[in-house]
Amino acid sequence: MDYFYETRAISQGFKTVCGIDEAGRGPLAGPVYAAAVILPTGLVIDGLNDSKKLSEKKREQLFDIICEKAVAFSVGTASEQEIDEINILNATFLAMKRAVDGLAVKPDYALIDGNRYPHIGGVTEETIVKGDGKSMSVAAASILAKVSRDRFMLDLAKEYPQYLFEQHKGYGTKLHYEMIEKFGISPVHRKSFLKKIIGENNG
Repeated sequence: MDYFYETRAISQGFKTVCGIDEAGRGPLAGPVYAAAVILPTGLVIDGLNDSKKLSEKKREQLFDIICEKAVAFSVGTASEQEIDEINILNATFLAMKRAVDGLAVKPDYALIDGNRYPHIGGVTEETIVKGDGKSMSVAAASILAKVSRDRFMLDLAKEYPQYLFEQHKGYGTKLHYEMIEKFGISPVHRKSFLKKIIGENNG
């Protein structure tokens, strides 16, 4: 984990590099989140890694450090309605675009986790497979996206306590499917992810 990709972009003449990652493409409920982060060149943040490899407590600690030390950061979302309308891939790209648009400092180069280009506009894009384990900026974005989404799902858990979102964060666990079977589909569920269940209920 280092600044190899960021340094290479700067050596090619780019001035401001941001890392972008998403959280919540897979769940059955809630928005998809994306974050964009610009870190000071060479900043060392101990323990920074792919958010999926960190404990919740460590992610929370790193979230605060990243927000404090970043040159700029922004979080964007796309709602479950948007996911149903334009599909999860396009909704993820929309969340990424919103994250970049929200940056106080405008980047001219973006490092994006994965292998698909979101075509944000106004920035040169580079995709990095498993980028959240290779680039400091992308790892920072993965933590901001994940923690922001988890916090939102905890708020949803208070609004829809019957679904126990605090336990599964909307992912398709056995418990979550049991709650959907018991209570039906809520306004925050992604209907396009639950077509089979909706079909069965209407059948």
